[in-house]
Amino acid sequence: MNAMVIVLLIAGLVLLVVGAEILVRGASRLASLLGMSPLIIGLTIVAYGTSAPEMAVSTLSSLSGQADIAVGNVIGSNIFNVLCILGLSALFTPLVVAQQLIRLDVPIMIGVSGLMLLFGADGVIGRSDGVILFLGAIAYTLFLIFQSRREKNAEVEAEYAEAYPQAGNGSPAVWLINLAYIGIGLALLVLGSRWLVDGAVTIARAIGVSEIVIGLTIVAAGTSLPELATSVVASMKGERDIAVGNVVGSNIFNILAVLGLAGVVAPAGVNVADSVLRFDGWVMLAVAVACLPIFFTGNLITRWEGLVFLGYYVAYTVYLILDSTQHTSLPIFNTAMFAFVVPITVLTLAIITLRELKTARDRNR
Repeated sequence: MNAMVIVLLIAGLVLLVVGAEILVRGASRLASLLGMSPLIIGLTIVAYGTSAPEMAVSTLSSLSGQADIAVGNVIGSNIFNVLCILGLSALFTPLVVAQQLIRLDVPIMIGVSGLMLLFGADGVIGRSDGVILFLGAIAYTLFLIFQSRREKNAEVEAEYAEAYPQAGNGSPAVWLINLAYIGIGLALLVLGSRWLVDGAVTIARAIGVSEIVIGLTIVAAGTSLPELATSVVASMKGERDIAVGNVVGSNIFNILAVLGLAGVVAPAGVNVADSVLRFDGWVMLAVAVACLPIFFTGNLITRWEGLVFLGYYVAYTVYLILDSTQHTSLPIFNTAMFAFVVPITVLTLAIITLRELKTARDRNR
């Protein structure tokens, strides 16, 4: 492995981030010119646009026969989105969580995470599975548009209007410029994903780490950079729904649309590694389930909860490295995590949840 491989990997990541930004900018302005409300633009085009790197990488990986990178990218991105992005965002400022996320979107995220494990139980996400998932993405998008048209919260509407202002009527030159943005963004995404996948595969083979681990870590973190930038900046600006909703929406989109499309285009489906079915897929599901008690305890993600999220992401990454290298300290690490850290966390969450439920019940009396 030479320095050019590292350069290729970094250049691929840069092109993915820049391409996603350009694509979102052009698509958002065109949507605004077509009269779409800022809220719909934020919930659909921007949320999906930040997941464009995952779609580009997973689709290309599936077509190239690197299914481990495709699946690892989706699962790793979903874990990274919740543990790292929400954790880091909450450290800047506690995040207020909208009721719709708690009552609807997070349960949907949990449901599609379980559905992905169910479809992959036979070791492959086949074409029929991919079609079902992708149709689910279309249905979810239509539902978001329907819900956004019923939005009555003036604060939420103002927040999105500030982030994605209406462009008004544009001249033909404005239309052409924004169409060019979309075209350039798509081209950069395709080129960046190719460079990233090639670099990741080369590195995995050179250091003896499996492609699934590379997909779960380097590729997943790299393709999640748009979500990271969006949520952290939104949290610093106090834009609560954009910061949290971007993560939850992207996770749902990753499974339904990204993995669904990968399953549709792959000639023999997308193979799901045994390690995903034994461990990583369940971590993704557990992370999704963990959002419920944390989200509805005071409708707030506090700084200490953000720190817990970050700590778990570090622990998960350490486990992947120790497991892939079969390090001698792996048994000690597993014992510490599963005998002490995880049970203490679950117990703490249970106590906080019960206390919150009791408080809510007392208020309603």
